[in-house]
Amino acid sequence: MQIHLKTLGCRLNEAELQSWANDFRSRGHRIEPDAERADLLVINTCAVTREAVKKSRQIIRRAHRQNPEAKLVVSGCYASLDQELHQDIESIDLLIDNKDKDRLVDITLRELNLKTMPAMSTEPGETALFTRGRNRAFIKVQDGCRYRCTFCIVTVARGDERSRTPSQIIDEINTTYEQGVQEVVLTGVHLGGYGSDLETNLHRLITQILSETDVPRIRLGSLEPWDLPNDFFSLFSNTRLMPHLHLPLQSGCDSVLKRMARRCKTGEFEKLVLQARQSIRDFNLTTDIIVGFPGETDEEWNNSLTYISSIGFSHIHVFPYSKRTGTRAANLPDQVDIPVTRKRSRELHELACTMRHTYLQAMQGKSFPVLWENRNENGLWSGYTNNYMRVVLEDDAVELENRILPARITGIHS
Repeated sequence: MQIHLKTLGCRLNEAELQSWANDFRSRGHRIEPDAERADLLVINTCAVTREAVKKSRQIIRRAHRQNPEAKLVVSGCYASLDQELHQDIESIDLLIDNKDKDRLVDITLRELNLKTMPAMSTEPGETALFTRGRNRAFIKVQDGCRYRCTFCIVTVARGDERSRTPSQIIDEINTTYEQGVQEVVLTGVHLGGYGSDLETNLHRLITQILSETDVPRIRLGSLEPWDLPNDFFSLFSNTRLMPHLHLPLQSGCDSVLKRMARRCKTGEFEKLVLQARQSIRDFNLTTDIIVGFPGETDEEWNNSLTYISSIGFSHIHVFPYSKRTGTRAANLPDQVDIPVTRKRSRELHELACTMRHTYLQAMQGKSFPVLWENRNENGLWSGYTNNYMRVVLEDDAVELENRILPARITGIHS
């Protein structure tokens, strides 16, 4: 069969898509990048915001329009939260809940009575790295979250924490490296909670990965700041662990963080960042901020902006608050008006651009190892430094794809 896979949302969704691709191909099926030529369409949905739900529905309907003859399988957070989706969009042949995601290929082949003995088989263990080329692979290490931030619908959709064993993770990393992957990204809904059900933790897992794999680059997905133990930053003395962390702050005001049920206050976050910057060379810090959370006053917002500016981030994912039925925040009083939220979002975007420019200026003249990914039609090579800066190089004379080579930063591209 020809299988077309599509996802939107987080890196965990990408990791799951990659895993399904591997599983389908190990059974002899083929991954087809063109939806119109596929026998089976599999869509991994997102529900983190109302906009994500809207996009999920659009992608499902578009996929069916592109190829009405193909079987259509839908999974992911939106599919798990809306049990009436199957009836609402009749073109869906099969809905698979998040709790059954790890068995999606088995369930699909069985429930849709699809052929399981294809005429052409692929090499055993062949890896289908289609979302990011062959440079980078997302490795799912755990799922679910035991915390309940008041704004988060994902913890409802994903359920309890479930960790993969270290041996499973290491085997997958070694397999992807054998296929040419130079960088792996460890992902999870609550990455810092890894091992809570296995009597281990993320620190031990990273130590074991560094010891039992040879992949040149190991990058960490989003980490809650309260999950990092005192000795966590010592891991970065091994240069295979990339000097970039995405630590979601969500707000720079303690009273708002309390309403969010966040477990890290601004003072604790500041100490953590200072420790990271003292311990890790050329450390790069990125974050998430929710704008217009229920009850957020002008004073709280201004305090938040001042704090965010004092910390300094190279990039901010700005999320206008999205009311999600099923979360505690949906029932909080004093919901912020949309025009106010939009105004604050613009202010934060402007601040984020200023901070990014300041960070990039400080990097000029320095040299970094770059994983070169591809060259565009204008002859510019593109890749990422170890601390997650995207760089470009104009050089037609050399072949750089999937190589890690040093480069000196000479300027900031417009």
